[in-house]
Amino acid sequence: MSYFIVLGKTLFFYFLIMVIYRIMGKREVGELSIMDLIVSIFIAEIAAISIDNYKQNMFLSVVPIVALVIIQVVISRISLKNSTIRSILDGDPSVIIERGKVNFKEMLQQRYNLDDLLVQLRSRGIKSIEEVDYAILETSGKLSVFKKDDDKNRTYPLPVIIDGKVQKDVLYQIGKDNTWLQKTLRQENYRLEDVFYGFYQKNRLFLIRKEAIK
Repeated sequence: MSYFIVLGKTLFFYFLIMVIYRIMGKREVGELSIMDLIVSIFIAEIAAISIDNYKQNMFLSVVPIVALVIIQVVISRISLKNSTIRSILDGDPSVIIERGKVNFKEMLQQRYNLDDLLVQLRSRGIKSIEEVDYAILETSGKLSVFKKDDDKNRTYPLPVIIDGKVQKDVLYQIGKDNTWLQKTLRQENYRLEDVFYGFYQKNRLFLIRKEAIK
């Protein structure tokens, strides 16, 4: 009898967790945020304990799982609308290589060593750091790399404004200042707080208004 109970619980939690992850949103394992990872670990542990303890009412485990999912969904919605909360929960991308130069100070702050950098570069078919123009360590831990040979004129997009917040380091990288940015926004009839995403490409600032994504 106990075998059927364990099997039933296993099937139940399998389908329950599958539904839960559909509710939480589609993301690859390597792109999970810290909050997503914490919730995933808790759900797995609760489900495993419930299956192992076959005499326990499995619905007692459903309550904390549902509570965790509700918390995760609510916090995700809040962070979607608030860049400060999003930055606190997920952190910010870090520029590891800037204009071909390794930012050792940032690597030390992120506890990201040279071996980690070289491994990720090799996985992208890059033999040497000298081939890299920019390398950005994303909040997911993935390294985004822009090679010098890929675009010598730097026509790849650089994010200047994200959710109404100016990326000062990017502004510095493109050789512009806040005066230029404010002037450009006025010419385009934009206010900074109205910009969802603004990127610099081919010597021009492209802007996406928040209303355009609703």
